[in-house]
Amino acid sequence: MMDMSEFGEAAPFLRKSEKELMMAQTVAFDGKKKCWVPDDKKAYVEAEITETSGGKVTVETTDGRTMTIKEDDVQSMNPPKFDMIEDMAMLTHLNEASVLYNLRKRYSNWMIYTYSGLFCVTINPYKWLPVYKSEVVAAYKGKRRSEAPPHIFSIADNAYHDMLRNRENQSMLITGESGAGKTVNTKRVIQYFATVAALGEPGKKNQPATKTGGTLEDQIIQANPALEAFGNAKTLRNDNSSRFGKFIRIHFGTTGKLSSADIEIYLLEKSRVIFQQPGERDYHIFYQILSGKKPELLDMLLVSTNPYDYHFCSQGVVTVDNLDDGEELLATDQAMDILGFVPDEKSGSYKLTGAIMHFGNMKFKQRPREEQAEADGTESADKAAYLMGINSSDLIKGLLHPRVKVGNEYVTKGQSVEQVLYAVGALSKAVYDRMFKWLVVRINKTLDTKLPRQFFIGVLDIAGFEIFDFNSFEQLCINYTNEKLQQFFNHHMFVLEQEEYKKEGIEWVFIDFGMDLQACIDLIEKPLGILSILEEECMFPKATDMTFKAKLYDNHLGKSPNLQKPRPDKKRKYEAHFELLHYAGAVPYNIIGWLEKNKDPLNETVVGIFQKSSNKLLASLFESYVGADSADQGGEKKRKKGASFQTVSSLHKENLNKLMTNLKSTAPHFVRCIIPNESKTPGEMDAFLVLHQLRCNGVLEGIRICRKGFPNRVLYADFKQRYRILNPGAIPEDKFVDSRKASEKLLASLDVDHNQYRFGHTKVFFKAGLLGHLEEMRDERLAKILTMIQARARGRLMRIEFQKIVERRDALLVIQWNIRAFMAVKNWPWMKLFFKIKPLLKSAETEKEMANMKEEFLKLKEALEKSEARRKELEEKQVSLVQEKNDLLLQLQAEQDTLADAEERCDLLIKSKIQLEAKVKELTERVEDEEEMNSELTSKKRKLEDECSELKKDIDDLEITLAKVEKEKHATENKVKNLTEEMATLDENISKLTKEKKSLQEAHQQALDDLQAEEDKVNTLSKAKVKLEQQVDDLEGSLEQEKKVRMDLERAKRKLEGDLKLTQESVMDLENDKLQMEEKLKKKEFEMSQLNSKP
Repeated sequence: MMDMSEFGEAAPFLRKSEKELMMAQTVAFDGKKKCWVPDDKKAYVEAEITETSGGKVTVETTDGRTMTIKEDDVQSMNPPKFDMIEDMAMLTHLNEASVLYNLRKRYSNWMIYTYSGLFCVTINPYKWLPVYKSEVVAAYKGKRRSEAPPHIFSIADNAYHDMLRNRENQSMLITGESGAGKTVNTKRVIQYFATVAALGEPGKKNQPATKTGGTLEDQIIQANPALEAFGNAKTLRNDNSSRFGKFIRIHFGTTGKLSSADIEIYLLEKSRVIFQQPGERDYHIFYQILSGKKPELLDMLLVSTNPYDYHFCSQGVVTVDNLDDGEELLATDQAMDILGFVPDEKSGSYKLTGAIMHFGNMKFKQRPREEQAEADGTESADKAAYLMGINSSDLIKGLLHPRVKVGNEYVTKGQSVEQVLYAVGALSKAVYDRMFKWLVVRINKTLDTKLPRQFFIGVLDIAGFEIFDFNSFEQLCINYTNEKLQQFFNHHMFVLEQEEYKKEGIEWVFIDFGMDLQACIDLIEKPLGILSILEEECMFPKATDMTFKAKLYDNHLGKSPNLQKPRPDKKRKYEAHFELLHYAGAVPYNIIGWLEKNKDPLNETVVGIFQKSSNKLLASLFESYVGADSADQGGEKKRKKGASFQTVSSLHKENLNKLMTNLKSTAPHFVRCIIPNESKTPGEMDAFLVLHQLRCNGVLEGIRICRKGFPNRVLYADFKQRYRILNPGAIPEDKFVDSRKASEKLLASLDVDHNQYRFGHTKVFFKAGLLGHLEEMRDERLAKILTMIQARARGRLMRIEFQKIVERRDALLVIQWNIRAFMAVKNWPWMKLFFKIKPLLKSAETEKEMANMKEEFLKLKEALEKSEARRKELEEKQVSLVQEKNDLLLQLQAEQDTLADAEERCDLLIKSKIQLEAKVKELTERVEDEEEMNSELTSKKRKLEDECSELKKDIDDLEITLAKVEKEKHATENKVKNLTEEMATLDENISKLTKEKKSLQEAHQQALDDLQAEEDKVNTLSKAKVKLEQQVDDLEGSLEQEKKVRMDLERAKRKLEGDLKLTQESVMDLENDKLQMEEKLKKKEFEMSQLNSKP
C-alpha cells in the first residue's frame, strides 16, 4: 500500500489506513450462510440463512427478524476483505446489494469516489471535503489508476496521459441527475488540467496575460465563476444548479502543455429570468448585484438592496444557505478582470442585468371600454431605458403600439395588457440570453491564445435529468439531452465494445444488456415525433397548445409505449398533459406555452430601438437580428428571412447532434454522479434512490462488461515498441519480425496469465488489470536497467579515481627516496667540498655557455612560436571536429526521431487509410443518393413550372368570371345563412344523441360488471363441482341469459354508434361546405378589391 502522507489532510477521505482496514476486515464470516435479503426500509439488509427447503429460504436478519423468502430473492454476500473496496469490478459476488453496501460503507466514511470497472462513481457529500487541495493535485500527477485511491483527479490524469500516449482527443462525460455534483467535479477537472499542464511561470514571452497578470491557467479557472454567476441558479434539488449545458475543450500542444481553450454552451433556461417556481431563485447575478457589496453598482443601476422590490427576482426565495452573494459578486468581478474584460464591457453587462430588473417592474393598465393598454406610471420604464441607452417614450410607444407588416405595408397595432406583458417578458429573456452568449464568445476570445494546438480534452457538464412538480418545454429539452448522453454511454460500453471484438475476430458471445433507449429518443426527435409535431404546429397561425396535444395523442398514444396519458395523482400541484417514460423514470409534462417558447417571437419595433441604442453592448447583441417582418421583397433578403426562422427545438437538436459528433470522435471517460438523498443532508443515503440511479445509469452492467470483456487494447506496433523491453531476447534483432508475431512471442515469454489476453486482427486485447500489470513490469525492468547503468557509471568513475590515487602514491615514493638520500650525504666533508668546487669549475666556461644559451634560447623561442601556432591550429581544428561531431550526433538523433515518427505515422496512415476507405465508400453512397434526390428535385421543378403556367391561365379565367361571381355572392350569403340554421339544429340533435350514447354506455358497462361478477362466481363454484353441480347448471343458464342481454345491448350500441357516425359525417360535410364557401367569398372579395384598386 502506498504512502498516504503525500495527500496531506485529504488522506483519511481517500483511503483508510492499513490498521483501520485490518480491523474492519478481520471479522467472523460464513460464506454459505451470510447473505443479503430485500427490505422495505433499507432496500437490502444483512441476514443469515437458517433453513433451505423447496425453493424457499428461512433467514434471520441482524435486527432479530425471522423471515421466509424465495431463494431467488437472496443475494450472496462478499467476504469482509472486500469491505470498502476501491474498484467494485473486483467483488467476488457482483449484485445490487453488494454494490449498494460498498457505496454506503465508503460514503459513511466520506470516501465519495469509487471505481466501477472502467468508470468512476461519485456521491455528493453535501459538504466541503479537503480532497481538492494543491498537494492532492500534485500527489495524483503521473500516477496510474491502480497506484492511488479513486478520485476525479485520477480519471483526469488518465485522460491526459491517454491523449499523449495514443495521440487522440479525449472527453470526460460527467453525468447524473440534477444536484448530484456534476458542476463541482467539472470545476475540479479543469483545475487539474490547468495545474498539471500549465505553460510555466507567469510573464513568460509565450504566455499571454491580462493587465492583472492573469495567466492562461488562471483564465481557464476563472471562466467558471463568471459563467456560474450568469448561468447558475438555486433549484429545489440543487443550490448551485447549472441552467445551461457546456462543453469545455482544453487544447494542448504536442508536448502536452496548455495551448488554449474554448467553451460551447447549450440551451440556457431563459424562462427563469422572468419566472421561478416556489423554493427556487433567479440567476445568481441578480442577487449578487443587490447584495450591496459594491455600492457603486447600486448607484449606477438605480436599484435598492431588497430583492422583493423587483418582481422578476422575488417569485421564489431570495437567499441560499451557505452562499454569500456579496462575496460571490467580488469573485465574479475579479474573474471578469482576470479574463480581460474592459470597464465598458463590465458596466454594459451589469447595466443590462439591472435594466431587466426594472423591466419586470413596468406596469400597464387597460383603457376604459377599450382593449388597448396604456402605461401605469413610467418610473421603471425610464430607469430601464436610461440603462439601455434608449428613449423611454420610444420604448413605451413600441411596447403599446408596435408596427407590424400587413402585406406590403406597415401598420400600427394596438396591444392588450396581456400582450404587452408577454412582450416585456420575451424581450427580457432575449436580452439576457443574447448577453449570456456574448459573455461566452468574449471568454473564448480571451482563451484563444493562437498558440499551436494538437489535441484537446473536452469536459461536458450538462444540466442533469430533471423531474419536478411542473415540467415544461425546458425540462423536455434537458431530459432529451440526458437521454442521448445515456444512449451514447450504453452504445459505447455495451454495443461498440462487443462489435469491436467481433470485428477483430475475437471469440465472443454477444450479450444483450437491455439498455437500448432508441425508442424514447425516436419518439422525441424523429419525423412525426414530439419536436417535429411541435415545429409543424408552430407554422400554423391558428395552432394552439391544445391542438398540439391532440396531434400528439393522435400520432403516438397507444402506438408508442413511451408516451402515456398522465396517471391521476392527488398530490400533483400542476396539470399534466402527457407522460414520457425516460430511462430515469416517468416524467409528466405540462404543454402550456410550448408553441410560444418554441417560436420565441419578439416585438420587432422595440428590437429596432435596441439596435440604435447608445449602449454599445445592447446594440451589438441585436445587430444581426432579422425578424419575420424585417425581410425585404428582394431575393437575397427573402433567403435571409427563411434562414432566420429557426425554432428553439430545431436549434437545440442541431447543437446536440454536433455535440454527439464531437463526442464520438474522442475517447470518452465517464464519471457517474449520484445524488444520495432528496433533502441535501450530508452523510445520509436513501438506498432506493441510489439503487434507482445505479440501475438507470447502467453501473452494474458496466461492471459486468468490464469483468467479462477485454477493456484494454493496444495496436501490435505500439505494443512491440513499448513492451519489447520486458524480454528483448524474445524478438531477434538481426531479422524483421511482423508486429503481431513479435507481440505473440513477447507475451508467450512473459510470466502472466495467458487467458487474460486475446489477439485480434490489428490489436492485442487485455482483461481489466493486465495492462496495468505489464506497465508495472515495464517500470520494474526500466528501474533495473537504470540501476545497472548507474552502477556501471559509478564503477568507471571510481576506477579512474583509483588510477589517479595510484599515480600520486608512486610519485610520493620517488620524492621520499630522493629526500632520504640527500639527508644521508648532507653532512659528509667531501660533499661539502664538492658543493664549494662545483660552482668554480663552471665559472670559466660561463661566457661560452651564455653564448650557447643565447643561441639555444633563440632556437627554442622560434620552435616555441612554431609550436604555439601549430597548437592554435590544432585547437581550432579540434573545436571544428567537436562541433562536427556534435552536429552529427544531433543529426543522428534527429534521424532516429524521424524514423520513430515515420513508423508511428505509418501506423497512423494505415489506420487513416482504413478510415478514409470507409469514408470514401460512405461518400460514394451519399453522392449516389444526392444524384437521385437531384433528379427527383429536377422533375418536381418541371412539374411546378407547369403548374405555374396553369395558374396564370386560371388567373385570366378568374378575371373573366369575376362579374359572374359578384352576382352569385348574394345567393351564396343566403345559402350560408340557411346552412347556419341547419347547423344549429344538427348540433342539438348531436347533443341528444351523445346523451343517449352515454346512457347506453353506462348500461353496457353495468352489464359487463354483472357478467364479470357471474364469471367470478362460476370460477369459484367450479372448484366444488361434485357437490354443487345443480347450482352450476342454474348459473350457466343465467349466464346464457346475461350473454343474450349483452349481445342485444351491443347490437343496440353498434346501431346507435353507426347513426351517430353518419350524423357526425353529415355535420362535418356541412362544416366543410361552409368553410369552402367562406374561403371562396374571401377570395372573391380580395380579387374584387384588387380589381377596384387597379387604375
